[in-house]
Amino acid sequence: MKKGKLIYEGKAKRVYETDNPDLLIQEFKDDATAFDAKKRGTIKNKGVCNNEISARLFGLLDCRGVPTHFVKLLSAREMLVKRLEIVPVEVTIRNVVAGGMARMFGLEEGTTLCPPVLEYHYKNDALGDPLMNEYHIFALKLAEERELKTIAKYSFEINRILSKFFDERNLKLIDFKLEFGRHRGKILLGDEISPDTCRLWDKATNKKLDKDRFRRDLGNIEEAYQEVLHRVLG
Repeated sequence: MKKGKLIYEGKAKRVYETDNPDLLIQEFKDDATAFDAKKRGTIKNKGVCNNEISARLFGLLDCRGVPTHFVKLLSAREMLVKRLEIVPVEVTIRNVVAGGMARMFGLEEGTTLCPPVLEYHYKNDALGDPLMNEYHIFALKLAEERELKTIAKYSFEINRILSKFFDERNLKLIDFKLEFGRHRGKILLGDEISPDTCRLWDKATNKKLDKDRFRRDLGNIEEAYQEVLHRVLG
């Protein structure tokens, strides 16, 4: 598969065209950002970890009936993916109060949520990805009603599958962000699933093993990503 023109570079990834118009190469970087890119840094080998973790989890979801853009791993930092027209709505599923939800509602981190909470955010870095609801989504014509129903259904199913998967590896899935896109008329899960996009705490100690170690200057950042990779692949 020939790598072609760079068509997108974000905070954590680069995306390249290939000689197949339906397929792209997604390359994971070591760059790290937080607080709407106000904080920047580098996490050694983060791209390698996130590529391998995402590949394993995409493969799991595909096998369980949740379609994703993942095709195959190409190298330590690259995967082949299906080209998506990204729906500009990010989904957050929260199982435990943490981060933005704790700040927004004045709640203590670590409080279990029952049932889990689904949030929609407008995918717009310049605006800080503001919280929105389905009425905003339909009024702004970001997604059709049937698409949003599919996105919500897949999001809760992903939560069910991944919560069990991580629990078996002594990790708690606190919350996570998802992005979806359209491919040949179907909704597919895109982007990545990694410690960049998930909050993961050790089940016994509640030690944070995700990008919060970078956000909050907790140290041992590289070790946390390597630990998640070890548990996911082990």
